[in-house]
Amino acid sequence: MTDKQNLNAGFTGTPAEQPEGLTKVAKSAAKEMKREAYAVAFGAREHPHTASALLLTTGIVAFGLGYLLGRSSEGSTRPYWR
Repeated sequence: MTDKQNLNAGFTGTPAEQPEGLTKVAKSAAKEMKREAYAVAFGAREHPHTASALLLTTGIVAFGLGYLLGRSSEGSTRPYWR
């Protein structure tokens, strides 16, 4: 007769053997990402003005870098609409 715990392992979602190798690393990384996302959400909830200021500053810097990269990639000084 088979062990009842081994029969239930496939149905409950918990494997009989512990994950190893890439599976273990992926599960660990997913767990850490969830913890970090929760920490960021908690920090933003506690300090909404700081979070919005950081988001706005990041957006302005990203726009400025994109603008500068776009201007430097043009081969000629002729506007694109001509």
